[in-house]
Amino acid sequence: MIDSPITVGISGASGLIYAVRTLKYLLAANYTVDVVASKASFMVWQAENAIKMPVEPEQQEQFWRDQTEESEGGKLRCHRWGDVGATIASGSYPTRGMLIIPCSMSTVAKIAQGLSSDLLERAADVQLKEGRKLVVVPRETPFSLIHLRNLTTLAEAGGSVVPAIPAWYHHPETIEDLVDFVVARSLDQFEIRCVPFQRWEGQ
Repeated sequence: MIDSPITVGISGASGLIYAVRTLKYLLAANYTVDVVASKASFMVWQAENAIKMPVEPEQQEQFWRDQTEESEGGKLRCHRWGDVGATIASGSYPTRGMLIIPCSMSTVAKIAQGLSSDLLERAADVQLKEGRKLVVVPRETPFSLIHLRNLTTLAEAGGSVVPAIPAWYHHPETIEDLVDFVVARSLDQFEIRCVPFQRWEGQ
């Protein structure tokens, strides 16, 4: 078990398959993962997958285990979106950082302006104030000028922006291959390399 936990935030952006694949690889590699899903993500999950995501943390843990097909690996802790008293809401709780995948532009805007209206945003704010790694994976197109300015503000504050843009040099054959490229590049920011894909080795 890799005890130093990583926090995974799941916002209401489209593309929740990115979150599922991220959790799958982290759990398979025996990481400890704290998960917080925003209120909007419950509606998006219902729209994209026609499945109701449970609210209770214990039931949500089993839900993610079922979705990732990782029944035993790693350690998974889920938190309610409104539980601002959770461990991940405090800078005294040690983490290796936080990955928000996918990340809505609303979430980017709130974090960039220092707003913490729920646990996801508060946990992200904690990473910045503690000088820890915060990585956002925006899933939006096209970007408006407001979006770009908010992403710039976030980057200037120490965050990293990894857009959900796949590559083709690894010869993807499935949707999962395209998703896994983005997941791998996102986890690279934490020096976590647990996603099997063909990296560029030169010509």
